Amino acid sequence: MNTVPAPAGFTWPRRLLGGPGHEAEPSFTRAPEAPPTNRLVVAIGLVIWVALAAGVWATAGPRMAAVLGLGLALGVTLFHSRFGFTGAWRQLVAVGQGAALRAHMLMLAVATVLFAIILSTGASLTGTASPQLGPVGFPLIVGSFLFGVGMQLGGSCASGTLFAVGSGQTTIVYTLVGFVLGSLASIGTFTFWTKTVPQGPVVNLGAILGYPGALALSLVVMGAIVAATYAVGRRRNPPPVDAPPTDHGWWRVLRGSWPLWVGAVLLGVLNAAVLVVSGQPWGITSAFGLWGSKILGAFGADPASWAYFQVPANAKSLAGSVLADRISVLDFGIMAGALVASALGGAFVLHRSVPVKTIVAALLGGILMGYGARLAGGCNIGAYFSGIASFSLHGWVWGVMAIVGTVAGLALRPLFGLSNPKPSDSRC
Repeated sequence: MNTVPAPAGFTWPRRLLGGPGHEAEPSFTRAPEAPPTNRLVVAIGLVIWVALAAGVWATAGPRMAAVLGLGLALGVTLFHSRFGFTGAWRQLVAVGQGAALRAHMLMLAVATVLFAIILSTGASLTGTASPQLGPVGFPLIVGSFLFGVGMQLGGSCASGTLFAVGSGQTTIVYTLVGFVLGSLASIGTFTFWTKTVPQGPVVNLGAILGYPGALALSLVVMGAIVAATYAVGRRRNPPPVDAPPTDHGWWRVLRGSWPLWVGAVLLGVLNAAVLVVSGQPWGITSAFGLWGSKILGAFGADPASWAYFQVPANAKSLAGSVLADRISVLDFGIMAGALVASALGGAFVLHRSVPVKTIVAALLGGILMGYGARLAGGCNIGAYFSGIASFSLHGWVWGVMAIVGTVAGLALRPLFGLSNPKPSDSRC
């Protein structure tokens, strides 16, 4: 079986990879000699940073350039902390390891505290700050379930796909292609899911309980989830997670891995910063349908006539430049940030070969996630992270159904030659 080509000085745990080059959330441990920085890729990445900043500034102005800067920071944070969602739910379901899910709760706790302050005061550079709200109905349930299945087949979530592509993980490019295809498919069925299927109510806990009450309730639920993960861990005795490097030198900030809790705190703060700067929380997947539609338009299609683009906000995005689209700019920033961060750490690597089964799984997983995200009104970031931080009930429902989808996804992974964590593993 082919092995994953690892950069010098790093070990890529196969139990996390689930197949050659397939996992977007690897952890690594430092060998005695630090891996060399890929200076060429760093230089290319910095050129991309400058070009993107200049293009965004010229197209949409300084505020959107600031959004790009936040995207770059998100990409660097995601890469260095290897902060994942796919692996977190896989570890919890497969062996009862809840350490990564506890990191989710820390991230959400930081974000909800900051969101409560921002949303209650309306503080934003745009003049208003809008929460990420969504209906609790059948499309949400179906979409988040499909996303959960797709995560386990595609080897990454939405945020994981972006930072993995940026850091050179070739396999995840197929997942990204699948994301675009699935998003286009959901656009094609937009009328059915929005006009025929009941949407359900939007439940805004901030409006119902007030932001202090909604914050208190959210923190209690998060605390209960943390306690539950410890209870599950005591019962199932899962293998421990890989620890980050023990070195504490300055190099770690730019070249090493960061503790998971650091990534959790920074992601919570950065999402709040996105809300302040852009007036809306962090999202990812709406850009994929836009990209695919623009590509089809370049080949003679007429996406402007589709029902999805009769929605004023969607029509505006289609008519404008992707460098003026908030979500696209964040996505470009994440990929560019991960590119430079991985090259500085010597972890940028292009896989020379990818098994056919892995490619099929990546494409299928991406399609399921792309389709499911549009049904559910977002992905692990837009619906789960930003939804919960915005005190929208649909974010919690999304998380529950994604875990249910994870159970189904784990059952399907062996069909594509992908492994799952086992209680007998020495590390998780």
